[in-house]
Amino acid sequence: MTGRIPDAARLLPWAGPEGKPCYVIGDGTGHVSRIADGTESVQLAMAAELLDHAADMLDDRQVTAAQLRYVVARLAESLRDVHRIARSRGERLAAPSAGPQG
Repeated sequence: MTGRIPDAARLLPWAGPEGKPCYVIGDGTGHVSRIADGTESVQLAMAAELLDHAADMLDDRQVTAAQLRYVVARLAESLRDVHRIARSRGERLAAPSAGPQG
């Protein structure tokens, strides 16, 4: 047994048509769940790289306003992704337990 709750809904790290949230139902071991895990890993790694890039830009006195606006826009996108990941993981942590695991 994996200790996961079967048939729990998981918020996926991408939006559906018209920006609506997408969910997968299952125990977290299926194909879509594995793709979601990989997507989350990429999104989190990109967020870390973007934070480093933003810090470098803030130290550079020659950065233009247009460059700063661009990086702020990318930071907002990244924060949206990371927030979705946090919500998804929080929802899964808050799911009721299936009982004691043996």
